[in-house]
Amino acid sequence: MPKISEFEKGHQYFRSVKFKENEERFKKLVEEGQSPRALFIGCSDSRVMPNMITGSGPGDLFILRNIGNFVPPFSPDNDFHATAAAIEYATTHLEVSDIIVCGHSDCGAIKACFEAHEANEENIHTVKWLQLGEPARDMARRGLADDTLEAQRDFAEKASVVFQLENLLSYPAVRRRVDAGKLFLHGWHYNLATGEILYFDETELEFKPLGAQ
Repeated sequence: MPKISEFEKGHQYFRSVKFKENEERFKKLVEEGQSPRALFIGCSDSRVMPNMITGSGPGDLFILRNIGNFVPPFSPDNDFHATAAAIEYATTHLEVSDIIVCGHSDCGAIKACFEAHEANEENIHTVKWLQLGEPARDMARRGLADDTLEAQRDFAEKASVVFQLENLLSYPAVRRRVDAGKLFLHGWHYNLATGEILYFDETELEFKPLGAQ
């Protein structure tokens, strides 16, 4: 297992170098517990590295990753909801002040939303999950009907981020804290090729370079 052995070597480097550099910070986080600044909802795509693209360190971000950085609408049933549980925990227990939903370019989940999929026992959960990206896909198809598939996908990646922000507001704890001015929601889109992050400007309803506010 050559790839796993590379991870083992990487761990040894972390223990001998990176951990030592941050040893006091890790010790403090253990003694005092975590108090992250934000909940970062990102895609599971291996090319998206939340801590690297934000320059954040240990204890700064409470990170939630899933296929497509999707947020399912609040559903008050007694089933297993990993994404919902993480949102509730970050909001009610950790009391983060900000939630970032970060989409990205070349997103496989968005691409899949433009393709036909028939559910079977091996992909039933994936096909169901992709339904969360369909509103953005449909908007892209309507608004860019005469444009290229690539342009539609790019539009859908960004539109999906906005839809996920709307879904976040269906969670009672999120809505309550947003209305009270204690929680702020942010929509980002990360470009894999350039490293640039765009943010959604709610006033002008468009994505702009982060830091240009």
